[in-house]
Amino acid sequence: MRNQPTNAATAKISPDLPLTPEQGQLVQQILTFTTSHLNTAGPAVFTIYGDAGTGKSVVLSHLFNRLQVAARTQTTSPLAGTKNYFLVNHPEILKVYREIAGNHPHLLKKDFQRPTSLINQIAKGQVQPDVLVIDEAHLLLSQADHYNNFYGNNQLSSLLATAKVIIVVFDETQVLRMKSFWTEQHLAQLVAPFPHATYRLTHQFRMQASDDLVRWINDFTHRRIGPLPTDVGTGYDLRVFDDAEQMRQAVVQRNNEVGLSRIVATSGYPSTLDGGKHYVTEGKFSLPWDQYNYTSTPWAELPQTINEVGSIYTCQGFDLNYVGIILGPPVSLDTDDRLQINLDRYTDVEAFKKRDDLTDPTEITRIKQQLILNSINVLMKRGVKGLYLYAHDSRLRHYLHASTA
Repeated sequence: MRNQPTNAATAKISPDLPLTPEQGQLVQQILTFTTSHLNTAGPAVFTIYGDAGTGKSVVLSHLFNRLQVAARTQTTSPLAGTKNYFLVNHPEILKVYREIAGNHPHLLKKDFQRPTSLINQIAKGQVQPDVLVIDEAHLLLSQADHYNNFYGNNQLSSLLATAKVIIVVFDETQVLRMKSFWTEQHLAQLVAPFPHATYRLTHQFRMQASDDLVRWINDFTHRRIGPLPTDVGTGYDLRVFDDAEQMRQAVVQRNNEVGLSRIVATSGYPSTLDGGKHYVTEGKFSLPWDQYNYTSTPWAELPQTINEVGSIYTCQGFDLNYVGIILGPPVSLDTDDRLQINLDRYTDVEAFKKRDDLTDPTEITRIKQQLILNSINVLMKRGVKGLYLYAHDSRLRHYLHASTA
């Protein structure tokens, strides 16, 4: 039977979780930074860098709870009476934080917002924030996006013009769309005029995998493919499948045993935002893409989604116990055993929308290829206990399978 309280996404980033000494010191460092810049001219920025699974979100969860407890209960604190908000530009992750808020007396669901919503409230004079905490800042829009009602040039720039202190977490390897194209260099240039500090988290908390396997994933998503490591971590389950349906059956078994196990895939299969079902099909395997989730429960925690294929848009930022990944048609191996990214086979049209500030065709191609590789990085690092792989490309599938023999 599924153990929901243990597997719930809220349990993974709750402010009630114990912190490591490093994480606890980081929270205190950020609090000191925040209080020392509340009354200085101009905004101050604290940036936390770190790969997927390095504990960034749990640090922010603890930090924001501390901020709001001080703001709402500690009358002698420099934070007393401050108006603080937690922002994340990902609807599924926002659901998790709002659920956490419902279980903590000094966190309100309205404290947690999408960036565009808060920016528009500020523009109307409805709120004036003091401290902003931004999770997944690499998802902030870096150009106007009328579809999402953002008419500025850069969401972080808009927020810098209003808040006194901003704390962001950032990972450029999780940038997935041209409209939110960021690099560490771009971020550093943007905050350079303001008081700022940085910290880089490096320890992998999510995956119970060996450092060798994490390194292999990082290399793979930078087009440096090599044999899978022999040491994948004690108890970590790494498998390569020749048959996607067999992989699905293995994931279903894991889900029945421990819960939070799902099939996910890269782009490269029919996908249109028309309200209909579009299927990922590989031989006998055929399941629909994840459907838009209108509930307050994150996609991965809905029992029926064991019969769907997750995407970066439902899985980014979440822990799964076991993840089965279909590497779709855009990813292949050439005759010299080099990883090849086929842009013409990518079906996520939203990912590659044109930017006026990017005009060099060679650079645009490089960025598009890296966005695809970033999506693979996001998906490969979802599994806490295990990673199952199936590749559409027969040459890549054979290479991966042979390297585990």
